[in-house]
Amino acid sequence: MTWLPADSFVTFCKGLDVTAVAGYFTGAGRPPAATGESSGWVWAAHDAYATPAEHGAWERARDLTRADGAESVFLASTPACACPHGQNYMVPHCPEHPFQFVHSRGGFEGTLFNLGRRRESRRGGGMPDLLVRELLDARIVGRDTSRYDADPDFNADGAHTLSIIAAHYALPTTGLRP
Repeated sequence: MTWLPADSFVTFCKGLDVTAVAGYFTGAGRPPAATGESSGWVWAAHDAYATPAEHGAWERARDLTRADGAESVFLASTPACACPHGQNYMVPHCPEHPFQFVHSRGGFEGTLFNLGRRRESRRGGGMPDLLVRELLDARIVGRDTSRYDADPDFNADGAHTLSIIAAHYALPTTGLRP
């Protein structure tokens, strides 16, 4: 993930201010290493392994959206879960390897999946999202994924998917060094 530091969690949130987001994570025992706001989004970044968590980081990002009108995008630059149960999109991942992308609104995750190596095809969530249409158009998911067939290393690190996510949600850059 080219614009996220390795082994980081970044939660982008609309509908809450930076003080509320930082306070939420701090109160949950996971104070952010950095915060910021731009273009209507507030963001909080965490070192993925700095503080062990009882609850997964993406669940915390989802729970932020229980506030009226809040929306969140969670990104993790940790490796995709290699745990046997974590390869299935409807089975919870372990806390050390959360889903690499989760979009939430109203206290529910809308779309969630891991990035790269065709992992986006194993996605879950409860609400339809136009992002999936963009991934289909880019031939990252779907029946005709010939881009992967022609170049097995295409999108191996998920960078192409990440750029589509960033553009789709108009996410600001965090200023964090990859």
